Amino acid sequence: MAVIARAKDASTSELKKKSLVPYFLLAPGLIWLSLFFVAPIITLVGTATKTPGAGIGEFVQTYRWANYWDAITGSAGQFGRSFLYATIATLIALAIAYPLAYGIAFKSGKYKNILLVLVVAPFFCSFILRTIAWKQILGQNGPVFRLLLDLHLATPMTHLTASPSAVIIGLAYNFLPFMTLPLYGSLERIDPRVLEASGDLYANAFTTFRRVTVPLSMPGVVAGTLLTFIPAAGDYVNAEILGNPSTKMIGNVINAQFLNTQDYPLAASLSFILMIIISVLVMVYIRKAGTEELV
Repeated sequence: MAVIARAKDASTSELKKKSLVPYFLLAPGLIWLSLFFVAPIITLVGTATKTPGAGIGEFVQTYRWANYWDAITGSAGQFGRSFLYATIATLIALAIAYPLAYGIAFKSGKYKNILLVLVVAPFFCSFILRTIAWKQILGQNGPVFRLLLDLHLATPMTHLTASPSAVIIGLAYNFLPFMTLPLYGSLERIDPRVLEASGDLYANAFTTFRRVTVPLSMPGVVAGTLLTFIPAAGDYVNAEILGNPSTKMIGNVINAQFLNTQDYPLAASLSFILMIIISVLVMVYIRKAGTEELV
């Protein structure tokens, strides 16, 4: 009996050790998230409810929740402009990336790896330098403007830079790889036999694409649009370099409040509101797209 009891104790101890293994594996990630996500968010919320103190650059915690309402009413235009630009840029990126990812996944053959490297090659260059390059490309002496002049689609007084179009083009270009790679991953996982079966059922190429390929690639579409829309909505570099004062996005306002005006409560309020709005939009979009497993 004593031997059986010891065996049961050993078995129970072994089970307890095994049950603790997942928690040990999760510990580094939980610690990282606590230090670099949860703690900054708590600090951000606390900063957003402060009011100016007696000294310059001094703020006192007064729990003034009206700061959030002031932030919304004072920057409603920039919020709307940010989401509008991000939506248009995301749709443009999707229209470019889907054929590109489709061609790489199904038509590239032995050149697949080379093409994938070319997709991510822009990341080898600075984000700011890439944006400045577009300022030169769209400038009065750039190839795009000269082509539009030759086609009589523009006049010498037309300006492509310092415009909403330039900002949207910059956003779409800079975040295009974020759209292309998830789409490629989703398309590449489609079993070719499924497409062949569609042909065996007398579906033509367009019907197969519409009824089989597109639905099976929806996880990639959802992931790509999220990875493009989220950073585009909070971006400020493209609007700063390619835009003008009337094209400023919410990221430009937050940047100015933090670094120039040093109104930290307002900047924190804007940042937290932007995060909440994007989180709600993402949750609604994922549920509407029918891909809750991505959450």
